[in-house]
Amino acid sequence: MKRILIVDDDTTLALMLRTWLSKKGFAAESVAGATAARQRLGAEAFDLVLTDMRLPDGDGIDLLHWIGGERPALPVIVMTGYAELRNAVQSMKAGARDYIAKPVRPDELLAKIEEALADAAEAAATEQPRPNAEPAGAQPEAGGGFIEGRSDAARKLYDYVRLVAPTQMSVLIHGASGTGKEHIARLIHARSPRAAGPFVAIDCGTIPRELAASEFFGHLKGSFTGAVSDKTGAFEAADGGTLFLDEVGNLALETQVQLLRALQERRIRPVGGSRDVAVDIRVIAATNERLDEAVARGSFRTDLYHRLDEFSLRMPELREIPADIPLFAEFFLDQANRELGRRVVGFDAGALAALAGCNWPGNLRQLKNAVNYATLLCEGDYITRRELPREVVDTPPASCPDSALLHDPDDEERRIRRALETAEGNKSRAAKRLGIDRKTLYNKLRLYGIE
Repeated sequence: MKRILIVDDDTTLALMLRTWLSKKGFAAESVAGATAARQRLGAEAFDLVLTDMRLPDGDGIDLLHWIGGERPALPVIVMTGYAELRNAVQSMKAGARDYIAKPVRPDELLAKIEEALADAAEAAATEQPRPNAEPAGAQPEAGGGFIEGRSDAARKLYDYVRLVAPTQMSVLIHGASGTGKEHIARLIHARSPRAAGPFVAIDCGTIPRELAASEFFGHLKGSFTGAVSDKTGAFEAADGGTLFLDEVGNLALETQVQLLRALQERRIRPVGGSRDVAVDIRVIAATNERLDEAVARGSFRTDLYHRLDEFSLRMPELREIPADIPLFAEFFLDQANRELGRRVVGFDAGALAALAGCNWPGNLRQLKNAVNYATLLCEGDYITRRELPREVVDTPPASCPDSALLHDPDDEERRIRRALETAEGNKSRAAKRLGIDRKTLYNKLRLYGIE
């Protein structure tokens, strides 16, 4: 039986809610204020909190902040007799799962409670452990280390990832700096039959030519000056798993020959060794340049290019997916709040317009840095243009012509209605289709008067 805590100093309403919820199969109890609520939540486990916005010893926002810090997975529904968009937005931004206006309509409240509990159960069942470290510029996944974009380009990318991950095909990832190439490589590995094996990443752009063979294939002690001990190379370290070759276009031609032979024969010989070692690896390579053009110039071998390019993925640049910018910005804000010990609620309209108008030459890495910078400087609840780095604010709006699509109310309302129809009225699924979180969707439903 699910337990619900009612927080309201209206004792008559609290009694009515307790009685009605008990008849609906819930175990409900009530307290009259925020202090008592914190005490009960600290002593007992509850599945949902139903709280008034105005309490005798504080307000619902204060309680929401406390629950967010102490019980972040606990869903909260806010009741308010002051059913204005501003109050609803404030409570949702503070962490409320949903809100309902007084006088409370029982059927509407029951639907919201059931949906909140179902979403909480789904989140608990699908939550993944967060990795210890994320690659720089990597896109974070919902419930874990990244979040998938919702633009057409992002959807296509992740559809291809899901398609190629279970195979043994070599994958070549094209993309500018900061677009998250290593993240995609790690995701392919994590969704492949090799997920239990090692993932070994090697930056081909930083390997000195004379040490390339040692880095890839290892060496024996004394095989050359400075070889003071045996070394396991990247190929052998990745045995049974995935070898990620970042910026593979930077390899010297003689190193490319050695690499091609190892990939063809699946055998390597450490420097100074006399016997070959069999290796079982899958190769994923990444580059920020056009390898086909490098082949035409003669700086990259044709046979190695085709060996690596069994399946190609292209990482979209951030300026190409302006509709995803608020989604990534909100995620990076959540990260920054945790890392910096801040409680910034979100971005105001001016800041969102500046983010949408920037051309982001550094892509996701630059966006993450900008959000961290602004979060550290922010003194209020919302990041404004004043806190954003100068290179973001000073970018001419024309540099991102598609950004206007983010602020077209008529188009947005049509897309919301279409998403709700497709999701058969399920707001959680509709929010996922739109690429926004559930709180944002509820705010927009209120804004456009959508029931």
